This record gives sequence, C-alpha cells and structure tokens, in this order.
Amino acid sequence: MNNKTKLMILATMLGFLTMLPAARASEEDQATELTFNKAVQIPGRVLPAGTYWFILADKAGDPNIIQIFNSDRSMLYATVLTINAERSNATDNTAITFADRGAMQPQTMVTWFYPGHTSGHEFLYPDPEAKELAQAKLHTIMAMTRDKQQTVAAPAAGD
Repeated sequence: MNNKTKLMILATMLGFLTMLPAARASEEDQATELTFNKAVQIPGRVLPAGTYWFILADKAGDPNIIQIFNSDRSMLYATVLTINAERSNATDNTAITFADRGAMQPQTMVTWFYPGHTSGHEFLYPDPEAKELAQAKLHTIMAMTRDKQQTVAAPAAGD
C-alpha cells in the first residue's frame, strides 16, 4: 500500500470516530417518540391523542427532568419532574405504566422505562392526585420499537 492509500484509510477512520457521539445521542437523552390513540394525562396537563417526543432535559446532569415535545420537536408541551423508578429486568421495548382512573378521565402516565434500562422515570403528581393514583388499577404496555429512533406506538388502555 502506498502512503496516499494509508492516508485515505486513516482519514476515513477518523471521520467515523467523530460521528460516534451523534449516533448515540438518542441513547443519551433517551429520546422516545410515543403515539397515543387516546388522551393521556401527565403531571399538570392532558395530552390529546397524537405523537409526542419524551426526552431527558439535562442528559449530563439531572435525569429526573423530562421534556415533552410535539411530533417534530418544534413545540415544548411540558417539562415534568420524575423520580427514579426501578424494575427487576430490562426489556428491548419501551415500557409505560398507566393508571386507569375510570371512563370519564384519561389514562394517567405513571412510569416510563427506556429500552434496555432497569432504571426509569416515575412521574410526580400533586399529593391529592398521587393518593388517587396509588388506589388506581395500573397496567403496563410494552411498546414495540419501529425504528432506530425509538419510535413506538403506545395505545392507551381499553384497546
């Protein structure tokens, strides 16, 4: 091999190394695109049926602040606080736990686990609502990943 070929190979390898952080960005901020077919309650707000991005607000610091954006990430709908939630086994799919509060109220999002993680996010609700949620029937949906961006379809209960 001549020096020109060696230089081209080295430049190509360095180019791939500089792209690694961008390829892992979705993992760092746990960006997850969720599509709900019914309204879903989050702390302080009801999200109408639609597609939303759930993203860690401060990937380098506090993992307990979640930002929720519209489908193209151009509008911030909410910034919510969470506490750490643990589960015994990681799964390959996004896991979302909802509280069923009756037919007249939307499903309430209680926890969100990013694929491959045993540590997730439990949404913080005001005390009266938290007490009601503690009495509610919970169900967990294991959403299927459709592409590398962690796009999932997560229907609300009753479907």
